[in-house]
Amino acid sequence: MTVNSREKRARRLGAAALVATLLVAACGGSGEPTTRFHATRVIAFGDESSLIVDTRNDANGNKYSVNATVSATDLTIACTLNAIWTQSLAASYGLVFPECNPPATAVAAPVSRIRAAFGARASDLAAQIDAQQADSPLGPGDMTTVLIGEHDVLAEYQKYPAVGADQLVANVEAQGAEVGRQVNRITDTGAKVLLSTIMDVGFSPYGINERQAHADTDRAALLSQLSQRFNASMRATIVNDGRKIGLILLDELTVQVVKIPGFGGFTNPLTAVCDLTKSALTPPSILDCTAQTFITGGSSTYFWADDLHLSASAQLYIGSAAISRAQNNPF
Repeated sequence: MTVNSREKRARRLGAAALVATLLVAACGGSGEPTTRFHATRVIAFGDESSLIVDTRNDANGNKYSVNATVSATDLTIACTLNAIWTQSLAASYGLVFPECNPPATAVAAPVSRIRAAFGARASDLAAQIDAQQADSPLGPGDMTTVLIGEHDVLAEYQKYPAVGADQLVANVEAQGAEVGRQVNRITDTGAKVLLSTIMDVGFSPYGINERQAHADTDRAALLSQLSQRFNASMRATIVNDGRKIGLILLDELTVQVVKIPGFGGFTNPLTAVCDLTKSALTPPSILDCTAQTFITGGSSTYFWADDLHLSASAQLYIGSAAISRAQNNPF
């Protein structure tokens, strides 16, 4: 199957259901914008869910998802396809990131930036914003994206049972509040923010495996609790009048695809589609996952790339939600 046909099929996933879901939500306020906001830059903050890695220095980077190739026989990475959510959003404004700006279609001196980093946690967000401010300060023409906190939940979870659940909840609530404060800091510059809740980690393949591996308590339920409390604290901290922040509900999406068979067109919400034993990287990574390294029977309709990262189709789904929110929020 060529990458073009894979992409077309991915674009059809959940199109009819997208508006009806709770994946996007206005963050306070109501009504239609009198003038639609059009970003002059997109600045991506957060963890690797928003990251493109240009390891070859050829402006044709890889993603922590399912990477597209030119064809089933030409395994050259095609970074403009299988877009991650921030790419889709940037493309809706006619913008690209330097990490995916290949020569054949290169845009001269792209102004959008990725500040996201692998493994980033709430405490890293301030430094990402600082780096952007030092390089080229944020302002009213900027659309920023923020998706961060999964690694906070994972780090706190790893302390269990030496640290009790109540303390872990308190810790993630503090971390979620920190993200909220940094989002408020971004809006103070005049920039707009598309803020995503983190996934419900308890519904990921990692969470399911943790439930099966431990008999002491329902580990998936604990991961869900930590995810929920992080998100709730973050949302309670942001200050918004409906014209600064648009909210994307990734946590609700991860629950819906598991609980509602076929939701969004996803045929497998529980299994990672990438076979990491086929990875040529050390340690093995989905950075080199393509359709040619899928598990037996795997397809583009799987929701997960590996046990904690979203597939290309899931990224595309969220990207569509981000575009919808950016166009319809009364910015």
